[in-house]
Amino acid sequence: MSGPFDLTGRLAVVTGATRGIGAAAAVALAAAGADVVGLGSSRPPGEDVAGAVRAHGRSFDGIAADLGDRAAVRELADELAGRDRPVDVLVNNAGTIRREPAATHPLADWDEVLAVDLTSPFLLAQAVGRTMVARGSGKVVFTASLLSFQGGITVPGYAAAKHAIAGLTKALANEWAASGVNVNAVAPGYVATDNTRALRDDPERSRAILDRIPAGRWATAQDVAGAVVYLASPAADYVHGVVLPVDGGWLAR
Repeated sequence: MSGPFDLTGRLAVVTGATRGIGAAAAVALAAAGADVVGLGSSRPPGEDVAGAVRAHGRSFDGIAADLGDRAAVRELADELAGRDRPVDVLVNNAGTIRREPAATHPLADWDEVLAVDLTSPFLLAQAVGRTMVARGSGKVVFTASLLSFQGGITVPGYAAAKHAIAGLTKALANEWAASGVNVNAVAPGYVATDNTRALRDDPERSRAILDRIPAGRWATAQDVAGAVVYLASPAADYVHGVVLPVDGGWLAR
């Protein structure tokens, strides 16, 4: 008998699967039984991710796509939606960040962050979600952020995009829940990934962050991957429109 977290036979698409949270999510989904399509923005996920997925006895298909290029994302979205094997789980995880004070924040940085962190996830969810609605089942999991709730410092584009992802999660859930499609998001706290390297390399900023986290440590990508598996699994069949913090207690302070 399968358990509530069993994803055997499901096909999961994970964007940003080259490293960090996306790579950890791809492997965790495979451990739960899912076959995986992993997307990388500049190159397909490497053999470290592919091998870890296959070690769980699951298939892995790596794809490269420029998620900052709207035409390329539309083409990718249509390709995924048109596959003979339908996508059961879409993990819209890929993201980028640019740090510059708001008063001098380059418009090019703003445009790039919103393209990758907001427009691309919407286009993928729109195309793949349409097929999920048509067949009456599916899971969409966005990667939001603590900056879906807070403003941050020197990251206006990222904060705007992640606030919008929280709203998009709720909007799509409202439309698709009655069709058996679950749309939710994880909101990672401070995770030890490439996106936070500048913060971790700044002793004063890193200490201030750690002092605020009740758990007393930075998150690992695997901490977030467990929440992704939950939201992708039958255990979350009655969970709709939730932005789930995985933050070591940060928002509880």
